Amino acid sequence: MSAFLYNFIAAAHLITRELPLFGCPIPAGFPAGIPSPADDHLDAPLDLTKHLFQHPASTFLARVSGDSMIGAGLHPGDLVAVDRAVRARDGSIVVAVVEGEHTIKRLQMRAGQPWLVAENARYPPVAVDRGVGLVVWGVVTHVIHQLAEQ
Repeated sequence: MSAFLYNFIAAAHLITRELPLFGCPIPAGFPAGIPSPADDHLDAPLDLTKHLFQHPASTFLARVSGDSMIGAGLHPGDLVAVDRAVRARDGSIVVAVVEGEHTIKRLQMRAGQPWLVAENARYPPVAVDRGVGLVVWGVVTHVIHQLAEQ
């Protein structure tokens, strides 16, 4: 398993910050140089904590380390929102504790047995035997990462 979580930050402790929200979706492919019809159409402010955290009291932020989930869009240094109130199901990206170690992987059920599957071909899937202590700590609901260097 790859190392993953060091510090959890409770979402309930984050300061609510409202940001302006465009009232119209912004097309990804609008021709360059032509003004968007969404210009000057702002909607009500968007509270990111309400948008990102359905269950703030049971949602935590954690920083990703390692590259085992890059195929799912989780890169080293990204922040993930982990909701402990969401029930994990087949295909969920979860924070799991296996033999006392945290990891982030995709949960898959194969013939009734849970597997933790990386999204990077360099890491083999791991079958979780009954004798191994597996605890699904929470379900990853959002990822926050920077797109460009600043």
